[in-house]
Amino acid sequence: MPKIIILPHIEICPNGEVIEAKPGLSICENLLQNHIDIEHACDQVCACTTCHVIVREGFDTLNHADDLEEDLLDKAWGLEPKSRLSCQAIVDQHDLTIEIPRYTINMAKEG
Repeated sequence: MPKIIILPHIEICPNGEVIEAKPGLSICENLLQNHIDIEHACDQVCACTTCHVIVREGFDTLNHADDLEEDLLDKAWGLEPKSRLSCQAIVDQHDLTIEIPRYTINMAKEG
């Protein structure tokens, strides 16, 4: 099974984490199933940017971003060349290392 290495994030995952990922699910689904509470304000339908991640290793093993995702990413805080919306990035058989940006454009958090 592939692993997702989550780099430390001050609120979501202060010490970082390594999780077993299920191929065929998105990065976001894998994180949520492993109690990594990444924001996903649009409920994973590619309508916001709150689940934005930067793929530090394994970017080329993910499915390609479609035009809608690319357009939304332009609005994401901290956009980098290897940024993806985690709800749209499907895990395959390869390990990934991701960074969750410190901020999102979400003005209100649930919870």
